[in-house]
Amino acid sequence: MKKVIYSLYIDIPEGQFYMHDKPGVEKKNTKQAFKENYDKLKRSHQRYAKSIGVDYILYEYDNQYKEYLDFFTTNYPEINIYSVVNFYKIHLLYELAEKYDEILYLDFDVVPLTNENFFEVWDLNKGIAIYNNNIHVNARNQPLHKLNHTDRSPTAKFYNAQAMLIETGHDPKNDVINTGIIGAKKEHIQQLRYFEDFRGTLDLMTLLRTKLDGLYPPNIVQMFAYDNETVFSYKLQTTKTPHQWLDKQWHYFFDKVYYVPKVTKFCHCINKEFLLAWDRYEKNNL
Repeated sequence: MKKVIYSLYIDIPEGQFYMHDKPGVEKKNTKQAFKENYDKLKRSHQRYAKSIGVDYILYEYDNQYKEYLDFFTTNYPEINIYSVVNFYKIHLLYELAEKYDEILYLDFDVVPLTNENFFEVWDLNKGIAIYNNNIHVNARNQPLHKLNHTDRSPTAKFYNAQAMLIETGHDPKNDVINTGIIGAKKEHIQQLRYFEDFRGTLDLMTLLRTKLDGLYPPNIVQMFAYDNETVFSYKLQTTKTPHQWLDKQWHYFFDKVYYVPKVTKFCHCINKEFLLAWDRYEKNNL
């Protein structure tokens, strides 16, 4: 059985990071943090893949990505560059499924802090292994009409996916997911049919961004966006693709709490505070 770990690092040129999106939100600090930690991040991924005996591939800003970017912006001009990158990582999941039986995706800001074999710990026959982010949906339990979040927030993604399910006649129950770490078998990737009728999926999302029929207050509708995780959640439900939830050891959400527990296997540095992750890395003798 062929297995692979892959990651993605796209250093988007200045001025293009949020094309077609709100102005003044270029993530310069994030870009700088990735550049400063590029070598260590790449080596940590390579070391982990080698320790468990699987292939590792890092995709970057190369001709393959440029061709995909040209295709995407030509066919789906409503999508900003940041979102293109996130759809690209799902595209690569399908590309690799043509060659590999089991695949593990790690965002480039994920630091492996273990030598345990992900593919042995997680039985991917049970479904796509992914992180459930429901706990962050309207965490303060505010009234619906008072919610004010960015389109990247778990709250926005939850209501966006819910609206898509309702509009297409499905059960509105859904789960907010984070695609920073994905483990999957080829069969389940194919069952998900993520890009099947992709134009229709985007048209549905466009409709819901302008549909003020009273189902959701305007402040909720304003959160809706063309988000890869919203589509992933929607597809999980509509295709009935088996899935399982990663625990906090195998997807530690390193964001607001500035601490990396000793038991952490994969540290997802959402806050880009890599120094604490590297400190744990060294303490683990990796």
